[in-house]
Formats: sequence, structure tokens, C-alpha cells
Amino acid sequence: MTIADDRPDEAEAPVGAPVEVGGIAAVTPGLVFRWAAAATLGVLAVLLASMAVYAVRDILLLVDIALFVAVCLDQAVHWLVHHGLRRGWAVSGVVLLLVAALALFVWSIVPPMIHQGDILIKHLPGYVRQLSDESRAVRELSDRYHLTDKLSRLAADIPGRLATSALGFAQRFLGALLSTVTVLVLTIYFMADLPRLRRGLVRLFPRSRRTQVADIVNVVVDKVGAYMIGNIIISVFAGVSSFICLAALRVPYALPLALWVAIADLIPMVGATLGAAVCVLVALFTKGPWPVAIVVTLFFVLYQQLENYLIAPRVLRNTVNIPAVAILLAALIGGSVLGVIGALMAIPIAAAVKVVISPAIAAMHEPPEPVEAGPEPGATAP
Repeated sequence: MTIADDRPDEAEAPVGAPVEVGGIAAVTPGLVFRWAAAATLGVLAVLLASMAVYAVRDILLLVDIALFVAVCLDQAVHWLVHHGLRRGWAVSGVVLLLVAALALFVWSIVPPMIHQGDILIKHLPGYVRQLSDESRAVRELSDRYHLTDKLSRLAADIPGRLATSALGFAQRFLGALLSTVTVLVLTIYFMADLPRLRRGLVRLFPRSRRTQVADIVNVVVDKVGAYMIGNIIISVFAGVSSFICLAALRVPYALPLALWVAIADLIPMVGATLGAAVCVLVALFTKGPWPVAIVVTLFFVLYQQLENYLIAPRVLRNTVNIPAVAILLAALIGGSVLGVIGALMAIPIAAAVKVVISPAIAAMHEPPEPVEAGPEPGATAP
């Protein structure tokens, strides 16, 4: 046998396959080319997918908002289904109620709010001037920073600015209207098919994990929906009580101020303070520091205690309890990514994450089950 007979038959080996030399697989140039081509195609696929996602980011944002709203309203749909209605009729009823509430809100709030807001802007320099005449501290502050002159110029420039930006405002308004209609239509579809979406999500996991995943999905949807509906109810309480207080004290612009309090109360941690600060400032400029501004301040301090220790625990008793630090961090991260919408969506997402990881953390801290000792080696059974 010659030395050539001991060599592997390279003619019969496929192109690019590793060749064994002395029992060790050798890397051929063809194999290197195949690896490089596969890696290049993988990088190109990831790059194209990233570009596609970036191109449709606005649509994906609307889809996320619609799915979020559908999950929040699923509690109301589930309640109607539990009381005997078919899901299609329940979804239709919730959507009609939502549209009617939005229409009533716009019809009853927007015109008075625009009218009173316009009056507030026009009269704000006069309020500052009047307060400066009555208070030495405010007069010194106004003289130092020229607040009266700046507010007067702002009030005089607003009509001209509105006229020059009318076209841009119309475009933004139509865009917002189209986005709202798109979110509403997608929300209807998601609400109608939410049980099917749940089942489809569960089927993505192995059979051994589907029961556990189904329980997690159900808990997440139920807790997140209850959390958001509870927050909306608390905001309605804040807006209505603020309107009653401001109207009773005859503070001007009570309606837009109460609306601002209700919207600001949705923002976690700092929203209630922002809403109260604006109301106190308006009361201070229009009615003076005593007694109206002091009474408004005391009202918001007392209401916050009532909301924190009585209203919120009762409304949110069936939802996920999240630490204050987690709420603040989630709101900051969500706000930096998607603005106010992100800050509102970040809290239920954090609640969902807590629901998902809580069983795993609890399992880690459980003591191990005792293992029964078997018979010793060499021992005979009795």
C-alpha cells in the first residue's frame, strides 16, 4: 500500500465539506465561504427588518395604543358577557358608550373651555398687575422679571400667531382625527378578537408550558384592565370634586381647570401636584391670596390624603400593587420614549411584568422539597 492510498478520497467529498486530515477536521476555503455568506445574509436580514420596522413605526404605535385600549376595556366587555350578552353585542355596546361619552365630552367641554381660556389669556396681564398693586412681594417679582409686560405682549401676539399657523393647525388636527379613527377601528377589532388573540399567543409556546402561559396571560389582561379603569375612575373623582370646590368658591374658569386636574391626575406621582398648582395659581391671580387661594390649597391637600388612603385603595383593591419607586421609574422611561402616552402605558406594562415574574421569584425563595433517603448500599430489603 502506497502513501497515496492512505489519503482521503477528496474527489468524493462534497464541495465545502470539512476534510479530515489525521483524524482532525480541516476547514476548507469552501466552508469558510459558506459561513461568511450565511453571516452576511443574516446581517442583511436583520438590517432590512429593522428598516421595515422603522418605516412603519407610526402605524405600529397606533396598533400598540389600540391593543392597550382594547385590553383596558376588556373588563367592561367581560362584565357584559358575564351577564348574558354575546361578545359581539357587548363590544358594540361598549364602543357606542365610549363614542357617546367622547361626543358628549367634546360638545359640553370644548366650547366653554376655549371661551374661558381665551378670556383667561386676555385678562392674565390685568390679574398680574392687580396682584402687584396689592402685594409688595409680587410687585418686586414682576418688576424684576417684567412679568406684566411679557404677559401683555403674549396676549397681544396670540391672535396673530393663531392666524399665521392656521394651516399647520388644520393639518395637525386632520392628522390627529385620522389617527383617532384608526385607533378606534383597530380597538374594535382587537376587542372582538381578544379571546382568539389570547389563544394564539398561548399556542406559540410548547405544550408543556401552555397552561402556565394561559394563566399568566389571563391575569395580565384582567389586572392591567382593572388598573387602567381604576385610574380613570380616580381621575373622574378628582375632576368632579375640583370643579365643585372651584365653582363653590367662584374661581373663574372652573371647568377647564377641573378638566386639567382630571387629565393631570392620570400622570403618576407628579400629576396631582401639577393639577393642584395650576388651580392655586389661577385662584391666587384672580381672587387673591386670602381666603380663596388658601382654601383651594387646603382643599387639594385634604383631597390628596383622601384619594391616597380611601378612594385609591378601594378602587384599586383588585389590581396589582406596584411600589412607588417602580411607578416613578416606569413613568420616566415611558415618558422619555413616547411622551405622555408612554408615561400612561408604562404603569400597566410594569404591572404586567410584575405579574409575570412574581411566580418565578416566589419559586426561587421557596425551600426545596425534602428528598426521602433511599436504602443504604448493600442493605437488603426486609
